[in-house]
This record gives sequence, C-alpha cells and structure tokens, in this order.
Amino acid sequence: ILYLGNHNYPPKLSKISDPPPILYQKGKENILEKPSVAVIGARACSHYGSLAAKELGRELANRGIVVVSGMARGIDGICQWAALEHGGESVGVLGSGVEVCYPPENRSLYERLQREGALLSEKPPIMQPNAGLCPLRSRIISGLADMVVVVESREKSGTLITVDMALEQGKEVYAVPGRMSDPVSRGCNNLIKQGAGMILSPREFVEEICPILFQKYQN
Repeated sequence: ILYLGNHNYPPKLSKISDPPPILYQKGKENILEKPSVAVIGARACSHYGSLAAKELGRELANRGIVVVSGMARGIDGICQWAALEHGGESVGVLGSGVEVCYPPENRSLYERLQREGALLSEKPPIMQPNAGLCPLRSRIISGLADMVVVVESREKSGTLITVDMALEQGKEVYAVPGRMSDPVSRGCNNLIKQGAGMILSPREFVEEICPILFQKYQN
C-alpha cells in the first residue's frame, strides 16, 4: 500500500493536481521510479494498430523504458505484452482492484505483470470493475508516464480522456497517424492536426526520446 507523502509513493504521480491518497500495488517495487511512456489506444484496434503497438512495446523494452497502460483489450494489452516478451517492464493501471483481473481474457498478461512488472489501482483490492472508474484511472496512467503515445483512437473515446489528463499535467503527447478513411485513426489524426508529435517510426521515436528521458533521470 502506497500512501501519498511517503517515500515509496511514485514521485511523478505526487506532482499532479489530484494524486490518489492511497495506491495498491502488486509486483516490483522500484518500477514506478523509472523512465516510462504510456501507450494507449483503441480496444477494437486494426491489424495496423496491433503491429504498431507491438513494435512500440519492443522498442521501448529494448531501451529500458517502462510501458504504462491500462491492461485493456486491444492496444493497451498488446503493447504491454510485447514489452514483456522482449525483456522489458510494464505497469498495468487497473479500473478494478489489484486482486481482480479484467478483462478476463487478459489473465495471462495480468499474471505476468505481477511477476515481471506491476499492477496498480487506487481502489480496494477486491473491487470489481466499473465503467465509472476508467476516467479516474486516466489521470494515474498519464501521471505515472513521462509522455503519452496514442496508437489508435476514434474521434470520441476514453483514450482521449487520458490525452486530456496528460495535457493538463504538462506531458508531451504523440500519435501514430492512420488512413483518413479509417474511423479508428481519426482521433490520432486529429491530435496530430492539433499539434501532437507524429510517430512515423517506433524505432526512430524511441531513439529520439531516450536521451531526453535518461538525462532527466540522471539529474
């Protein structure tokens, strides 16, 4: 159990405007203090989005950057799994208590995050998932990350709530562009139009941000 104000509370999260007073965590203790990137996106993602999420997970893992996400269906879980598969670390911020696996089909990811990463929630450990909790956890996902990447998103989606939280927290936001005819890419394309950074190559993106992130942690 992590209490706001204690030495083990995530430093990045303590700086947001409304940090949760209590967090429940399972997994590695020091993972919340490392350079991290939140990768979020559509649950009903396309094959293109799935490939982009896998490539981002791999590149971030290869550079020692923690992937933060919501362990949801689609982009979230795909990127987190890819990071673990390539020897990296990931944090799953849950919309339920940490003793509850949701969605059930991500059981393997849930169990692996306990061993190789971390699970985090501000809700009591056995609380069941609730749609109303998802917007609340958005501020934790963005708050724990140094920057946020959106892989796929519709024009109106929960993903964009996390983006709004990230911008309020002063975090940089990047997006993967998609076809203009694809509904699941319209959110990303709009973000780029509004000034978000554009990712054309996951490898080049990670190579570009690495010096910035690691210099920040050295200081």
